[in-house]
Order: sequence, then C-alpha cells, then structure tokens
Amino acid sequence: MRVVVDLARCQGYAQCAFMAPDTFRMRGDEALAYHPNPEESQREQVLRAAAACPVQAILVEDTPIEATLSEATLEDPEPT
Repeated sequence: MRVVVDLARCQGYAQCAFMAPDTFRMRGDEALAYHPNPEESQREQVLRAAAACPVQAILVEDTPIEATLSEATLEDPEPT
C-alpha cells in the first residue's frame, strides 16, 4: 500500500493523525508528516483516516504484487 498526501490541499485538521497515528503525525499546529508505505496491518486504519479527511487530501493506492516481491524471488533459477 502506498499513501500520498496532497500537502497543498491539507488544512491540518489532524483527523488522519487521530485515526492512524502510526502513519500520520502532526508537526506543530499545521504540518503533517506521514509514512508513505505503511505496514499492511495498518490498512484499515489508513483507509479510515483517508475517508475522515475533510478536504480529501489523502490518496491510498494498492501496490502491484511485483513491487512487493523480493528480487531473489523473481530471479530464482528454474529447477533442473
């Protein structure tokens, strides 16, 4: 999962920080800091945080499965 926040749109309401504190944090009164690739275990909280944003500044994207596989897995030789 990938999180993208439009910081120009964000108004610092901090609803996301209340809903998913492991992913979103307020720095000062208005500056938002966030983890762009939260753990999959945080999915429900992150989706709720995105839905709670009053200005809809948070986009949550699914990452392709290929991006989550390690290179070693992709390059395993075929069995002989």
